[in-house]
Amino acid sequence: MSKSVNKTMNKDQEVPECFGNLEKVFPMGEKGLRQTPDDCFFHCPVKTRCLRQAIATKAGTKVEEEIVERSDKAGALNFFERWSRKKQIHKRKNEK
Repeated sequence: MSKSVNKTMNKDQEVPECFGNLEKVFPMGEKGLRQTPDDCFFHCPVKTRCLRQAIATKAGTKVEEEIVERSDKAGALNFFERWSRKKQIHKRKNEK
């Protein structure tokens, strides 16, 4: 973890303050794709847990919707697969 990020660790939970914040740990990049910042990817010891937490949030369902849309445009999903995934995402949104 970089020194600047390390200083912002939450001492009670031993995770950075940005832990699970989708827009900080998996922001939209310049080309319209999400990308993990270098500080997270190379230096954070809890990056996997953090990204899982971010994706598990209600905001994380947005990422899943983006993946379905890109797959649909690329022709990687048929109608029923797309419908099924969108239904699962919608159900998760309503549960949270």
